[in-house]
Amino acid sequence: MTARILVSACLMGHAVRYDGAAKPLNHPAIERWREEGRLVIICPEMAAGMPVPRPPAEIEPGATGAAVLAGDARVVEKTGGDVTAAFRQAAENALALARRTNCRFALMIDGSPSCGSSLVYDGSFSGTRVPGEGVTAALLRANGIEVFSDREIERLAGRIEEFGF
Repeated sequence: MTARILVSACLMGHAVRYDGAAKPLNHPAIERWREEGRLVIICPEMAAGMPVPRPPAEIEPGATGAAVLAGDARVVEKTGGDVTAAFRQAAENALALARRTNCRFALMIDGSPSCGSSLVYDGSFSGTRVPGEGVTAALLRANGIEVFSDREIERLAGRIEEFGF
């Protein structure tokens, strides 16, 4: 069976980020996986009905995506709006898609309060990144999907090869 990979839409060149931009990831593995039909593309926030552009949002200081999922932390916009419910819905939508399409892996943009897999912003809107994971990355991992950041594409390629998918 071919391993499928859930991929942040912004990494595939879709202008879906909060600021209406994309963060295209150009790598030979991406092109190969696209040709092999492995990629399943999603912007969790858009799948939850959030608009583009939208105010920047960060997980509360000192918290991570797992705390948001547990109900112990919030995701707030720079404007002060509480978007926790939308981010939780975004994570649920991404997990449902990953399950429906048999994704064993995810390749997500780091830093995002949704997709960050190793780094998130610290909640102060100062541009400071700290170790942690976003809400979607946390839910995917909790459900057995291996999540890799955009800086870990070689490691992801190795895991796929290791399993012989």
